[in-house]
Amino acid sequence: MSTIEALTFDLQGETFALEANLVREVLDLLPETEIPGAPPFVGAVINFRGRIIPLVDLRLAFDMAVGAPTIDNRIVVIEHPLDGEPALIGLRADKVHEVTSITDDSTAEVPRVGLRWRADFIRRLARRDGDLIVIPDLDQIFAARGQSASVTSLHPTQAR
Repeated sequence: MSTIEALTFDLQGETFALEANLVREVLDLLPETEIPGAPPFVGAVINFRGRIIPLVDLRLAFDMAVGAPTIDNRIVVIEHPLDGEPALIGLRADKVHEVTSITDDSTAEVPRVGLRWRADFIRRLARRDGDLIVIPDLDQIFAARGQSASVTSLHPTQAR
């Protein structure tokens, strides 16, 4: 049985988790620069330690409403490969919880029916203390939203 360490966070009252080894930092909200003409999914960038990185809103991928910022909102900076190259990406989170262990025996395949979200956007579902944790499939989300090129083009180190 394998175990992953995962950072848990909320999006519109639902708990999500990302493998902790992807996470570089959790930040308070930072000033954002909107990108004219960019899709809302990746419509802004932030300055992270002198680097301009795209800010992705996973709520839009899961057809969730986007609310006004609150004191609990955070930006989770991850390193994720885009077009085969590592890239820093900021993910909006309504609230960040903790790093927790998720074991294989606490996860299940995603049912193909009965979900309000696209099943291919979810890698696994996990149960912890009776709560459901969604482990998103970032590769599928970026590809299906047609955003891989847009996210890449907003990242200066990815420009070709």
